[in-house]
Amino acid sequence: MHGKGGSPNKYVSDLATRLESKGYIVANIEMPWSGRRNYDVTVRAAENEVATAISTLRSKGAQKVFVAGHSQGGVFALHFAGEHVVDGIIAIAPGGSVGSPTFRDKLSESVANARQLVSEGKSDEKTRLLDFEGSKGTYPIVTTPAIYLAWFDPEGAMNMQRAAQVASPKIPILWIVAERDYPALRKANIPMFETLPRNSFTKLFEPESDHLGAPSASAEEITRWTKEVANAIH
Repeated sequence: MHGKGGSPNKYVSDLATRLESKGYIVANIEMPWSGRRNYDVTVRAAENEVATAISTLRSKGAQKVFVAGHSQGGVFALHFAGEHVVDGIIAIAPGGSVGSPTFRDKLSESVANARQLVSEGKSDEKTRLLDFEGSKGTYPIVTTPAIYLAWFDPEGAMNMQRAAQVASPKIPILWIVAERDYPALRKANIPMFETLPRNSFTKLFEPESDHLGAPSASAEEITRWTKEVANAIH
């Protein structure tokens, strides 16, 4: 799962290709927050999309399943670990936590607007609301108030601190924080690692890369870690 944008970025695609070359069965899916999809379904529906992809992987012969996500996908992957059973989670340079002070500040008016529209019985009427990304600030998206709140409620699914608290301790997490990631993300994500549920295979990895390049730069460690976890599961 990739971060914001029109389609999976080249670094995510490169990671998928490199894993496939090592014999992994991979599903590189476009998630609802992409530019093309523009938040077209709720968080729960997105979970179902990933669950369907997992079922397809299993039907193709996958015996151990890991869910990986980059940037916003990393937060979603962590949330997924609290709702579904998989063999491991890989959160690559996770970003976009709606519970962070920056998101609360930048999107408070838009969240309030969405709540007002829901109270007026307009939950399913598409409207212009705001998203936020650190590299470009706030920008408009068009979705329904109900879907918007599923993703942007500060206390909801995409609150990374909440997701860390409810993630299953039975699911190991590879927590990837790029050495040259955005300073604000490193400041948040290094301490966040300590709040993850305890598991002997949960690990912090810091690749020599920036935010966008983190998936490619982590390919070898992801390969090593997934094999280690898979070999330990009976």
